[in-house]
Amino acid sequence: QVQLVESGGGLVQAGGSLTLSCAASGRTFSNYAVGWFRQAPGKEREFVTVVSRFGTMTHYADSKKGRVTISRDNDKNIVYLRMNSLKREDTARYYCAAEPVFAAIRGRPSDINYWGKGTLVTVSS
Repeated sequence: QVQLVESGGGLVQAGGSLTLSCAASGRTFSNYAVGWFRQAPGKEREFVTVVSRFGTMTHYADSKKGRVTISRDNDKNIVYLRMNSLKREDTARYYCAAEPVFAAIRGRPSDINYWGKGTLVTVSS
């Protein structure tokens, strides 16, 4: 198994930027594609982005393209999510998720086995 811990959330003003981190432990980190999801109050968990095992492939939700960047450092066992031009509607708890198969991260959240507990991002106007 792989354990995931998110950090970097907090309060940020609209228009600002934030970088979230997802630190992994347990099994070999490079065995897993890692993605980010978010869940706002009263809404379903939604896909944000995913990076492949060695960082050679990424995929972004259409609504997030251009404002977020995912990257990973397998030496440090960390995946990053950089978010720019934040809006109030970006307020949510952000979760990282891991699966051995890249495509699995783009599937239904209910099919993903490994999750962190999330980090809260609040964007103020």
